[in-house]
Amino acid sequence: MNPERRLMTLDEFTIQELRNFPTATGELAGLLRDIGLAAKRVNVEVNKAGLVDILGDAGKVNVQGEDVKKLDVYANDQFIRVLKGGINCAGVGSEENEDILVFDDDHSNRSKYVMLMDPLDGSGNIDVNVSIGTIFSIYRRVTPLGLPATHEDFLQPGNRLVAAGYIIYGPSTVLVYATRRWVNGFTLDPSIGEFCLSHRNIRCPEDGDIISINLANMEKYDPALNEYFRSSMIEGEKAGRRYTLRYIGSMVADIHRNLIKGGIFIYPGTTEKPKGKLRLLYECNPMAFIVEVAGGKAFVDAKTRILDVKPHAIHERSPMFIGSGAMMDRLMKYLQVDAKVVE
Repeated sequence: MNPERRLMTLDEFTIQELRNFPTATGELAGLLRDIGLAAKRVNVEVNKAGLVDILGDAGKVNVQGEDVKKLDVYANDQFIRVLKGGINCAGVGSEENEDILVFDDDHSNRSKYVMLMDPLDGSGNIDVNVSIGTIFSIYRRVTPLGLPATHEDFLQPGNRLVAAGYIIYGPSTVLVYATRRWVNGFTLDPSIGEFCLSHRNIRCPEDGDIISINLANMEKYDPALNEYFRSSMIEGEKAGRRYTLRYIGSMVADIHRNLIKGGIFIYPGTTEKPKGKLRLLYECNPMAFIVEVAGGKAFVDAKTRILDVKPHAIHERSPMFIGSGAMMDRLMKYLQVDAKVVE
């Protein structure tokens, strides 16, 4: 057997990466391994969701005003339990919790990192067996080590991210994570219970033919988007190119597909909700970081990168346009024209 073809686990990969940075402490690698452990536990419950009493609503509403699914609660509890039980995280911010959770003990207070997460993105699809996922982002603390973490550690713009990633629970379970160096994907091998390197150095195609958007809300979007779609379809036909609409309703699944195949994901604000629905810290920033490291682009509007936005609240919302570079450039031209008209 060719030794270059052997399976490399997530643990082995992170250890190998440490060798490239002699001054690294291994704390980030340990945090990623903790995330992988929690993901395995959630994956077990996702795979038997139809067999146990974890489908459906949990009977309460989260801070976002959304019905909480039972599996939402389970995923949130598992990630918090693993992170709190480790020594690599000073605190966590979760979409499911009203405020940050600070792990105020001697080990955690000495940790360099804090984590933000959406423990179960797309949970509205649980009952119909559609792919769902976990999204996470990791920041280096700005407060002094040895003291408990504060809100200041979590309210950092995405351009200060150290790492970010997602786990998609689908036909196979895949953990994708990005550092400033590159993006890699690991598929869970159930026979050994380990995430194994399956997608090395993921690059987002420069162009694509997939457009992901909820067309049911078109009348509530910026009129520039209507013009973008109309002209894209007409010009695409003239050039012998056919765009396709693919919208799963689970952001992790939509962006994962577009990251691999090339495409654009659009979740704009509406006349009713100009800030949109997606959470800046839990969803937009980590996905923007991943896609940009892979060569794509991510914006809030025609002028502003998502990663440049300074957050003011942990549950702040934001519009998002994200995907392949050439498709994003074309879309931004339409939004820029509309912005000039408004000015």
